[in-house]
Amino acid sequence: MHNLPHFKLEEFWKKYEFSAPYLLCPSDAETWSLNEIIAMADPETKGLWDNLSLGYTESPGLPLLRKEIAKLYTTLDAENILTTAGAEEGIYCAMRSLISPGDHVIIISPCYQSLETLPRPLDAEITLIHLQPDCRWKLSIEQLQSAWRETTKLLILNCPHNPSGMLLDQDVFEEMIALARKSGAYIFSDEVYRYLEIDESKRLPALADAYEKGISLNVMTKAFGLGGLRIGWLASQDAEFLQKAGSYKMYTSICNSAPSEILALIALRARDKILHRNRKIILQNIELLDHFIEHHASALAWTRPESGTIAFLELLLPISVETFTEQLVQQAGVLIMPASVFDYQGNFFRIGFGRKNMPEVLGHFEHFLRAYENLYKAGN
Repeated sequence: MHNLPHFKLEEFWKKYEFSAPYLLCPSDAETWSLNEIIAMADPETKGLWDNLSLGYTESPGLPLLRKEIAKLYTTLDAENILTTAGAEEGIYCAMRSLISPGDHVIIISPCYQSLETLPRPLDAEITLIHLQPDCRWKLSIEQLQSAWRETTKLLILNCPHNPSGMLLDQDVFEEMIALARKSGAYIFSDEVYRYLEIDESKRLPALADAYEKGISLNVMTKAFGLGGLRIGWLASQDAEFLQKAGSYKMYTSICNSAPSEILALIALRARDKILHRNRKIILQNIELLDHFIEHHASALAWTRPESGTIAFLELLLPISVETFTEQLVQQAGVLIMPASVFDYQGNFFRIGFGRKNMPEVLGHFEHFLRAYENLYKAGN
């Protein structure tokens, strides 16, 4: 395997995440304290926590945790779940398991970088489908049909989509599975923003439920707001794939953190409470963003996200978004994420609206933005 490229998004976070005073681009929901999570424990999980031994754990994951994760799906049980150290390990192990040199792989772009870059050093033959703002970042049946070959081995997508918050339309979802089934291809579906649909009636089935060669990736980070646990998972009906991915895990983390497994178990058993609070925050914040963008229509445009904690905004002012981003963080301490982090060339940037302090941070952003708006109005 060749050297991996510079990971732009994670290097961007490394530079700014713990130094910028005001983060306006996080992709996770509001987090919880350790005490809050433990307070949600039932008698069984509280006993597991109180008597936890800090030794090695089972490589596929704690059986009780895998059983609880399986309840998020309609057709799966614990044997269909492989836990991972966050979502990134799941992506890596899946790509190594699925792709051989010369395989044809279709990737929906823009996307989280490793979904696109990991197949390249594996010598896959790649076709990119580029989502476009003029089409509201929607994937079309025509795009899929045009990219598909009889020899296609794998389709990689993330839905709900990062960075736009797009959801697949039902007819596209069904056609995608029909194409894959006809050619025997796998579909790898990054579903880390699932459960945060603005309109819950638009929630699609998990790929792992809908298709026998579908693979669903999820994690405790995004919808549940528990990134510090570093617990993710791969879900699939395909036992052979899970065995291969589990073998690659032996070269990465080997097994999960014992405390994290118990805390994730507690949180998943309390998922209704956790998701209710997190959904309440994003629904309040997106309503605030509706008014904000309407008020600044000469400077900003967007396609309103359908799901998740993130949106992709277009900067309409005559300044590059990279320059704007740098000046914003240096002068106002507010961090946004420019499109170049996603290898997208337009004048777009990502914001996050999953956290309680977003209204305060948005206020600091607005103060800076107004100065630019006034500057260009005066110039005209």
